[in-house]
Amino acid sequence: MTGTRRSSTDLDVRRRKALFRSWHRGTREMDLVLGRFADAEIGTLPDDEMGDYELLMEAPDRDLFQWLTGEAPTPDNYDTPVFRRIKDFYGADGAMIA
Repeated sequence: MTGTRRSSTDLDVRRRKALFRSWHRGTREMDLVLGRFADAEIGTLPDDEMGDYELLMEAPDRDLFQWLTGEAPTPDNYDTPVFRRIKDFYGADGAMIA
């Protein structure tokens, strides 16, 4: 079971892959963080933000989690509009994640 509640039938191949990968990160915590975000937002992400999202999914779970919760500074190349959109999705202070 993936946890997703969103159908991917209306998504293009790129977004379907991103949705699947969001729910299959490797750690359940990040599955929930990125999976829930993807369920809600993947269909509306512009192409440039999709590229940034795909880059974020390449980051190690531990690093990404620490950036989102503010435990570690976010490297400039990951501090993108889509990263901030994910933070805003959970609350700017990351309280919903931590």
